[in-house]
Amino acid sequence: MTARHAISTPDAPGAIGPYSQAVLDERTGLLFCSGQLGLDPATGELAPGGVVEEFRRAARNVEALLAAAGLGLGDVVRVTLYLADMKDFAAVNGAYAGFFREPFPARSTIEAAALPKGGRVEVEVTALRR
Repeated sequence: MTARHAISTPDAPGAIGPYSQAVLDERTGLLFCSGQLGLDPATGELAPGGVVEEFRRAARNVEALLAAAGLGLGDVVRVTLYLADMKDFAAVNGAYAGFFREPFPARSTIEAAALPKGGRVEVEVTALRR
């Protein structure tokens, strides 16, 4: 029996490369979600309205992956945010506080030279099944 299982859902955008939307390690209970852009899963287009709307869509994509694994945002232990422009940090940080609650997950924010599909934000999480 394999201890690693791919997690996928049509409620989040499909992988645009040779990777899984998420992988659950049954031995540790850790769920590793691939980075989520602010793509609408139905259209494959970036959410209109700027970086905050892209973040909100990306966070909903993360929620869909978590739900597909039987988890929720409260199970997230680590977040990595990738921003195309660090000038967007404050705006994204404000929207972030609308999704994650205390105790907040550990987090890193990284400015990336470019993100896939011209995105302005990408969200990657690790969650723990308790």
